[in-house]
Amino acid sequence: MRVVANGLGIEIDDQGRPDGEPLLLIMGLGMQLIGWPDEMVQLLVSRGFRVVRMDNRDTGLSQGFDHLGVPHMMPVMLRHALHLPVPAPYGIADMAADALGVLDALGIARAHVCGASMGGMIAQHLAARHPGRVKSLTLMMTTSGARRLPQPKLKVQRALLSRPDGSDPAAVVAHLQRLLTLIGSPAYPADPERLRQRLQATVQRAWRPAGTARQIVAVVADGDRSPLLPLIQAPTRVIHGEADPLVRPEAGHDLVARMPGAVPDFIPGMGHDLPLQLLPRFAEGIAENAHRA
Repeated sequence: MRVVANGLGIEIDDQGRPDGEPLLLIMGLGMQLIGWPDEMVQLLVSRGFRVVRMDNRDTGLSQGFDHLGVPHMMPVMLRHALHLPVPAPYGIADMAADALGVLDALGIARAHVCGASMGGMIAQHLAARHPGRVKSLTLMMTTSGARRLPQPKLKVQRALLSRPDGSDPAAVVAHLQRLLTLIGSPAYPADPERLRQRLQATVQRAWRPAGTARQIVAVVADGDRSPLLPLIQAPTRVIHGEADPLVRPEAGHDLVARMPGAVPDFIPGMGHDLPLQLLPRFAEGIAENAHRA
């Protein structure tokens, strides 16, 4: 269903008992709410959570910003490399305001929050700027954005900037499958047919590469979130794959070092995805962290 959040139409999925512990899941760059596997949602619901998934702005079925045009990446990356301000159509802080608006629209005063990748960046802003609204915080495969941290591996950077071989759905699915296989977990490889079916459902629901480009600029423009981290009061768990080629494991260790009391969960053989085999571990970690609140 769609709610009005921060003045925008935001698509959400709300599962579990209405009186369950509210848990907001925030997905990453260009990913839709269905990027959170249904199996993981059910594991969380079975642990007493009311699980709310959302499409970030410019993604899925939420309100888009096509009127702002498609950004040119070369000038963006050049300005970033030169330590110059990067103009963006909107910021990560704006996306955090959207997430807060979702809680407002549902009448949720305080929620547990879990963000993956860019969703973890959004969650950092939400928890730092609105500490009274976040009961606990789980940060998955994300980063503070500190410049000294290692960048994605070169082949991953090239793959991220590549385009599908065609505009038809089959070409888009094949492109996404190559990318997700590249950044996925070497110790927990996805079943190719299951991954293909999930990607088919994703592309059929919405395929919005221009929105993803605007989100990339928002991430680059957000810069270093290290000054925000001391403002976060919620019990925090950091989940990160030791084989992540996109957001390197050093980023997870950096978060733990900057957040006293953060509980680390570094997983050997995990890349930048949510492997089916690890979903029980994720759900249990989120629940354990919630109990700390």
